[in-house]
Amino acid sequence: MIITGTLSRAQGTALCVGAVLGTGVISMPALAAQVAGPASLLAWLALVLLSAPLAWTFAALGARYPDGGGVSTYVRIAFGPRAAAAVGWCFYFAVPLGAPAAAAFAGGYVADVLGGGRTTVVATFLVIVAVVATMNWFGLRISGRVQLYLAAALATLLVVAVVAALPHARLANLTPFAPHGWAGVGAAAAILVWGFAGWEAVSSLSGEYRDPRRDVPRATAAAVAIVGVLYLAVAAASVLVLGPAVATSPAPLADLLAVGLGGPVRVITAAVAVLLTIGAVNAYLAGASRLGVALARDGALPAGPVRTPRRSLAVVTAGSLVSVTLPIGLHTAMLLVTGCFTLVYVLGTAAALKLLPPGWSRRGAGLAFAATLGLLALTGPPALLSLIVAAGAVAYVSRRSTSEKTASPSSSNAGSIAPKPNTNPVESLP
Repeated sequence: MIITGTLSRAQGTALCVGAVLGTGVISMPALAAQVAGPASLLAWLALVLLSAPLAWTFAALGARYPDGGGVSTYVRIAFGPRAAAAVGWCFYFAVPLGAPAAAAFAGGYVADVLGGGRTTVVATFLVIVAVVATMNWFGLRISGRVQLYLAAALATLLVVAVVAALPHARLANLTPFAPHGWAGVGAAAAILVWGFAGWEAVSSLSGEYRDPRRDVPRATAAAVAIVGVLYLAVAAASVLVLGPAVATSPAPLADLLAVGLGGPVRVITAAVAVLLTIGAVNAYLAGASRLGVALARDGALPAGPVRTPRRSLAVVTAGSLVSVTLPIGLHTAMLLVTGCFTLVYVLGTAAALKLLPPGWSRRGAGLAFAATLGLLALTGPPALLSLIVAAGAVAYVSRRSTSEKTASPSSSNAGSIAPKPNTNPVESLP
């Protein structure tokens, strides 16, 4: 086997952790508690349990079909170019919309320290995007190494925050357990999809591993364990220590550290929030830059603007800068983005049911498929954006296909020389 990638297993694990953990750990405890109270812990547990088969499904596909197209490639192999384009567009165009929303959480922590409100939030976003774009401009060897150090430092800080705050936990803070009814748990789950999105992002990097067959499943398994433990620990500590105040806290992680350690912790947590967001945006921009190239190669996007990773990175970065000016509220932006990601999950797990061999991997894909269908329904009207984007992708590919059929034979042949994705699975996988 010829190994051409540069991404090590440890760096891949760090990218997975950064993509999924990301901004969720600094913001989601408060947002989930707003709609479900202490019962939001049930939504956290459900999403952690769901993330295991979902992550393993994409890991199994990435190990068998390592390609920059990620989920788009899997869907192409299973269902054809139109479905693949729908998946690719949903992810590629959701990333620029999601980056400002992700940075807004970190900006809130920075504004909590410096003041300045919206101006500080936007300035924080610009700094984060500039840092991440620069790292990815110089390739995954650099961004993967930085991500490894970030993940190790941030995991340590989160453990310290939880351990320091736990002596102040009170079981009385669990009552009333479901102040907004049991429907609130479903609403919390729809919000928490944001915190668990990310497995689809790193699937686009499967071809960058040194040994995809071996490293992709192992990196993903390690990331699932790390993310699950940290998410549940921070969520439980937030509810048990902060009580009802968690629902109105603009910076719950800072509040945990303040209770546990005291002192000028808000400065520390603002720095942690920025670093977490850099890690998440780094993983998404890295995946999107490779996905854009794959979509152009497969005829799902115009080749000129995105035919190289750097050009694709520039397009996604520019889209993020435009998105930050749109008059869309944070909660709405989150649901729009998670609706797109959830549709990616639905089609990706459906492809897995067709492509993976019988056994535990296919059973896990079936569980993930059923669960993601339910999550798409919970997203509500904002999920319509994903359907609109998917329809646009199908229309583009259909129009392109029609144009190629009516072109001269020489033109048709010239337009079909683009390399195809790796459609030969790596053998001997479970």
